[in-house]
Amino acid sequence: MYPALAVHSAVASKVPDVDTLWVGGEAGMEEALVKRQGIAFQSIPAAGVHGVGLAAMPRNLALLGRGIFAAGRILREFDPDVLFFTGGYVAVPVALAGRSIPILLYVPDIEPGIALKSLARFSDVIAVTTDQSQKYFNKQVFETGYPLRADLALWDRQTAHRHLGISGKLPVLLVFGGSQGARSINMAVLHHLPALLQNFEIIHLTGELDWQTVKAEREQLPVELADHYHALPYLHEMGAALAAADLVVSRAGASCLGEFPLFGLPAVLVPYPYAWRYQKVNSDYLARGGAAVLLEDHRLNDELLVTLNILLDNPNKLKAMRAAMFGLSHPRAADKIANTLIKLAGA
Repeated sequence: MYPALAVHSAVASKVPDVDTLWVGGEAGMEEALVKRQGIAFQSIPAAGVHGVGLAAMPRNLALLGRGIFAAGRILREFDPDVLFFTGGYVAVPVALAGRSIPILLYVPDIEPGIALKSLARFSDVIAVTTDQSQKYFNKQVFETGYPLRADLALWDRQTAHRHLGISGKLPVLLVFGGSQGARSINMAVLHHLPALLQNFEIIHLTGELDWQTVKAEREQLPVELADHYHALPYLHEMGAALAAADLVVSRAGASCLGEFPLFGLPAVLVPYPYAWRYQKVNSDYLARGGAAVLLEDHRLNDELLVTLNILLDNPNKLKAMRAAMFGLSHPRAADKIANTLIKLAGA
């Protein structure tokens, strides 16, 4: 949803009186986040049908039918000039109900999911983060990069260090696994924490699930090490963490294709092993380009410390990774997609 919010902000800067309606799923977390941005929100019933067992299929098909009906009503009432999709099975009923309306589809990950492949057949324009996605589509794609929130680029290293209380005496390692955290990454960091803190000042965004465990470990550290360990369950100012860091350890969700290049941030990527292939494909792309190192989830405990120390001891390697990552940056991605949406919408 964050790429869609970034694109909406770019559209609103160009067309201040734009009238936007966000259609999302029922009982999801997105409603509160979208309304906080001042965007109207309506929900529809929907469910996936790919890979669903026979027992759940009748219910999910019924939800899809109800979703198409609800989407048709919403589109008739709102009467949009253009539709913008970034994926998810909620988008399928809206696309089916709005086939006569111009559609722009944005694909965040390099490899699209089933829902995105389904939406492609209805789309007038398919925007992608990297042209590596072309092989997954029968239509021509439009490479834009990953659209980012404008506020990310406002952070520089000095301001970020001051905001987060970074001393700057050691290289800064950023560790995170998404808003919910990543347990295997969190536990591997705790396993090696004293050794890591000898060489790094660490920003560790744990997510809520492991926060109490991490907090307890931090309280057991000697004062001289605890001063180097900045652990938080969540950070709203993500741009500060990215700008402050010299190296990052994280999952390989689609945002790593945009956020890390913006800051030229070398990465040790740990693809989530239960998310089909999407994260593996993302991490392989960055690793092949020399911008990242791939570390498999089941090898975290054994290899995390060794991998980080090897990189730390090889400044030329880190410098090359930084340059390679920065070379993949598309800072105007949101503007490109916004301009295309405005063009599709017409006068």
